Amino acid sequence: MTKTGRTIVNATLVAGTLDILSAVVYTLMAGRQPITMLKFLGSAVLGDDAVKGGVEVALTGLALHFAIMAVIAAVFVAAANRMPVLKTSWIMAGITYGFGVWLVMNFVVLPPRFGWHPFQPRGLAEQFFSHIVLVGLPIAWFAKR
Repeated sequence: MTKTGRTIVNATLVAGTLDILSAVVYTLMAGRQPITMLKFLGSAVLGDDAVKGGVEVALTGLALHFAIMAVIAAVFVAAANRMPVLKTSWIMAGITYGFGVWLVMNFVVLPPRFGWHPFQPRGLAEQFFSHIVLVGLPIAWFAKR
C-alpha cells in the first residue's frame, strides 16, 4: 500500500471511530439505543423498513459510516498532497474542513434521504464538535504527517 493509501486508511479509522463513538454517546444521552442509531444509518441504503432489522442492518450502517468517512478522508488527503498549505496550516485546514464536511452532510447528503431537520442549539454544538474536532482535525493531522 502506498503512503497516501496508509494515510487515508489511518485517518478513516481514527476519525471514523471518534465520530461513531460521539454518535453513540449522543444517542445514549438522548435515551436511545446505539443499535437503533446504526440501523437508522443502514436504512440510508436499505430503505425505511431496515430499522426493523437486526444486527446485520446495524453492521451495514456501521460499514456505510466508515465508507463515507473513507471518502471524506481521501478528499482531504488528496487535496493536501496538491496544496501544501493544508499541511503547514493543518489546524486551520482541519477546522475549515470539518465545518465543510458538516455543511455537505447537512445540506447535500442527508436531506434527499432523511429530509430537512431544524437545528437545535445543543444538537448544532454537538455536530460542530464532532465534525470539526473529531473528524476534520484528525484527518488534517494524518495528512500533514
